[in-house]
This record gives sequence, structure tokens and C-alpha cells, in this order.
Amino acid sequence: MAEFKLPDVGEGISSGIVVNLMVAEGDKIEVDQPILELETDKAVVEVPSNVSGVVESISVKANDEVQVGQTILTVGSGSAQAQEAKPEKESAEETKTKADAEAPKAEPDKSSSSNFVLPELGEGISGGTVVNILVAQGDKVEVDQSVIELETDKAVVEVPSNVSGVVESINVKNGDEAKVGQTILTLSGAAAPAASAQKQEAKAETKATAAPAKTEERSSPRPETKSAERKLVPAAPSVRRLAREMGVDIAEINGSGILGRISAGDVRQFAQGAPVTSQPSAAPALPKVELPDFSKWGQVERVPMSGIRKATVRSMTQAWSTVPMVTHFDKADSTEFENLRKRYKPKAEAAGASLTPTAMLLKIAAAALKKFPDFNASIDTEANEIIYKSYVHIGVAVDTPNGLLVPVIKDADRKNIIDLAKELGELAAKARDRKLSPDDMQGGNFNISNLGGIGGTGFTPIVNPPQVAILGVSRGSYEPVYNKETGNFDARMMMPLSLTYDHRLIDGAAAARFLRWVCEAIEEPFLMALEG
Repeated sequence: MAEFKLPDVGEGISSGIVVNLMVAEGDKIEVDQPILELETDKAVVEVPSNVSGVVESISVKANDEVQVGQTILTVGSGSAQAQEAKPEKESAEETKTKADAEAPKAEPDKSSSSNFVLPELGEGISGGTVVNILVAQGDKVEVDQSVIELETDKAVVEVPSNVSGVVESINVKNGDEAKVGQTILTLSGAAAPAASAQKQEAKAETKATAAPAKTEERSSPRPETKSAERKLVPAAPSVRRLAREMGVDIAEINGSGILGRISAGDVRQFAQGAPVTSQPSAAPALPKVELPDFSKWGQVERVPMSGIRKATVRSMTQAWSTVPMVTHFDKADSTEFENLRKRYKPKAEAAGASLTPTAMLLKIAAAALKKFPDFNASIDTEANEIIYKSYVHIGVAVDTPNGLLVPVIKDADRKNIIDLAKELGELAAKARDRKLSPDDMQGGNFNISNLGGIGGTGFTPIVNPPQVAILGVSRGSYEPVYNKETGNFDARMMMPLSLTYDHRLIDGAAAARFLRWVCEAIEEPFLMALEG
């Protein structure tokens, strides 16, 4: 009997995905006969066998991730071997009975008190700073009554209560950081929210009947982990499926791959009770910067960061450390663009809108995103997939006294320029007044940052993941431009543009084509209607 193990298939390649198995059990194979197709980082290759004989067992299947050195199949002289007896699975009734017996029983409600905990405030928002408490001890609170003002990453929002009663105690104060799920108030005179024994029993029953049977040493119930506390697990869908089939909680495995990525081999090794070696941390930690004592050289003042500034620190650090960014520069002849804007500005004002260059650029960018769908996409590195969006939502950076805010214009491709100008003006006013809701700042696929009203000849904006590109606009100026028809230099208004992009998805040539199309649409606005 001999084993065929995945050999080295190229420099720097340690694993691949099985695309196709080219043999079956019982087939006779020869040395150098291709036996599987493997998708590596760069190509799909046929892997030949280095052993000969009759295939007795195959240890992998299509879509499995396999590591170099992993056993792919076993060959023999052709004699059949009895398969090892598999451990007998528990019946659904036995599993349910076991889960019912071991599941924690819900305690009956012994008081009339109930807690108001900070609810989910929006996608990606885990908490905020308490700005104002709108109730006091002894106040009566009704459902949907606002009880606190909270400064999130981008706005100040009023948070309504989902319980009613009399305020018994307040567990936070102004300036505190409150997390989603944290108890804010305790109220008396009201029944606790219904999350009682029936739900827990239903949960236990679902878990008992749906979970695959495990070997005896892993059959003891594992305490539930709150979803907010569970770590993100870097693993391909095929690896996750393998973990489910083997009855393994993938969140408990420390992957041996780059940045802790979990392979099929890690799952099998963990299921056998063996430790998974070479376990790097999930992400490299940023070095701590030790600051000197500035007061040695003069008077200083320490001011707490606002919620917006803290969010900017987190998001920009995360973006810069995770996205390989490149910036491409170009210039557009905006002479006719500016003439059109001035010509139709009174008409826009009559409709209640201010026709700004940004409003017109919104329409151009929306058309460009439809023509170049890679720029209207996101990368799912965990699943190794690209997510293309059929909708066009564009964020616009707004400078406010409190910091940079980015409200999002939804469905920009479906609105005319006057509608875009009107909506942009309304969102910018809300941003400056700190009245933006979380929904106003979520869902953007692409951003525009226009600094032309302030100055500068160019800058490199930072991509905001999971977006893959951002357009920067600087102040235009008159420059001499050669006219081929007359042979003279004409004074033309030139608009500097910069496009920063995620080089994992966008190549340099694609970025150059995208930005050149934007420039041509500025120079020839009819191009939007013709090609956009």
C-alpha cells in the first residue's frame, strides 16, 4: 500500500483548492498520470501521481483546500479493504434528550425590574460616548421615549427606550463610553422583556437536532458564545463546510496559514485532538509610540478627542494598515464644465439647489461606476470572492467644525444633477449641524473628496474599506494648453484629479482608464449621456 501526497507545485505555493478529481476508487493509475486539478494562487494546474497501483481510497473532494504534504489518495495492489467502522451517531431523540437535560434552565422572573440595554445603532457601530442623559431617577419612561443622547463615530443620536417603567438607577454618566449590550438604566414597575424559558428550550432543541453527532470526547455541551464576542474566522467556505461535517467549532481553531487562515488540514488535525502548529496572530500589532513629556519645553493642554476624531483615528489606521493603496493623477480641461455650471446655476437655484462642481461630479462618477463595475465592488478576502453591487451609492466628504463627515447619496445614478445638488446641500447642512443619522452615512460604494474650494494642487485621499477607490478633486487654475488646430497656446481651466485605489482589485491600467473617462466626461459632458 502506498500514499500519494500533494507534492510541491511551485515556489511559495503551500496549498490549493481541489477543482476536479480525475480518478475514482478502483481506478488503476500509473506514475505521471494526472489525478487532480488544483487551483493555486495564480493558475489551475494538473497534478500527476508519483505512485502507481489501484486507488483504494480518496481523502479529498472537490472544493477542499489541500496543503503540500497532505495525503490525497491511497493505492494498493487492488485488493479491497474493509472500511473502518464509523462511530455510531446518536439519534436526534437521544441528542435532544441530552441537550434538554444539560441545557441551563431559565430562572423565573423574580422581580418587576427590567433593564434598558444599549441596542444596535447601525452597521459597524459598537457604541459611543454619552453626551446627555434625558431622564432622572424617579422619572417614568415609556417605550420609544428618548432616554440618552449618544455620540457615535459620525453623529449624535437620541436613543429611545424599548422598555417602560420608573427609572430605578442610571448606570452611566455624561462622558462615559457605552457599548452595545451594556445596561444603561434599570426600571421598576414593568415586566422584564420576554426572552424566557420557551425561547431557550427552542434554542436547545434546534441545536440538538441540527448539530452533527460528535465523538464521545467532544459531546459535552459547549457554552454559547455571544456573537459580539466571537472572533472573525478566516477560512474558505469549503473549510467551514468540512468543520460542520466533522462536528468541529471552527472558531476554536487557530489557523496555521498566513494571518491565521484555517485550512482543511487544520480542521482535521484539530478534530483528531492534535494541536495546530505555527499559529500566527490574527494581525500584526501596531507598535506603541512612547510620547515624551512635552511640558518640559513649555505649557501644554490635553483635550479629549471627540467621537468623530476617535473614529477617524481607528478607521484611517485600519485602512492604511490593511489596504495596499496606489494613487493615480490626471487633469481635466474643465473650461466648458465651468461655463455650463454658471449657465444653469440660476435654474438650479430656482429649484432650491446650489449647482456646485461636486454635484455635477457626482453624476459623472455615478456614470463611471456603471461603466467600470470593478470600482463599484468590494473584496471578500475570507471567501476569496469579489462582490459586485448593482446599486450606486456615493459618499461625499464634508468639512465640519467637528471633523470630517461622509454622508452618502443613495442611487446617485438614478437622479438628475439638480436632484443630486439639492440632496447634497441637505446632507451637508445636516452634517454641519450634527444631525446625520447612521443610515445617512452607511452603504457607500465610492467616495468623492473635493478640496478645490480650499486650495492645493493635488493630494492622495485614503480608501475607506470595504470600498476600493476614492476620487480626490483639487483647485482648478488657468494653464496654457496647446491647440493643435490653431498652433497656439490657449488659456484653459484645468482641474487636478487624483484617484486612490485598492491595488488588490484595481490594476494601474484600469485606474488610468477610469480616471481618463472621468476627465473626458468633464471635458465633453455629452459623453455621460452617450456612454454612461
